[in-house]
This record gives sequence, C-alpha cells and structure tokens, in this order.
Amino acid sequence: MNPVAKLLIIGGIVLVVIGLLWQIGGRFLPLGRLPGDIVVEKENMHFYFPVVTCIVISVLLSLASYLFKLFK
Repeated sequence: MNPVAKLLIIGGIVLVVIGLLWQIGGRFLPLGRLPGDIVVEKENMHFYFPVVTCIVISVLLSLASYLFKLFK
C-alpha cells in the first residue's frame, strides 16, 4: 500500500477516535470550560480564549507523541 494512503487512513481513524472520546469524555472533563479560560461577556460582545484548555491539549499531544516515539 502507498505510504501516503496508509498515513491518511491512520490519521482519519485517529481523528474519529479522538472525536468520539471528546464527545463522550466531554461530560466528565469539561474541555473549553476549565478554570483559567478567559471569558469576557458584555452586552454586544462575547470574547472567549481557552488558555488552560490549550495547555492541557498541548501536554496530552506531547505525551502521546513521546509515547509513540518510545514504542516505535
């Protein structure tokens, strides 16, 4: 099988699994509504910047990358 096609298939499967986990896990881990996320609400404006959520996702992706390289 072509390596690019194989990579795209694996990437798609990984995205589907992440989406399912996010949908199911959102009930238990409120990503996007963590303490430290910046929310400013005024009459005509709503500003949201998920600082802590970005940090958590970055740490999880870094850990997954490290583990993938470790067991490769």
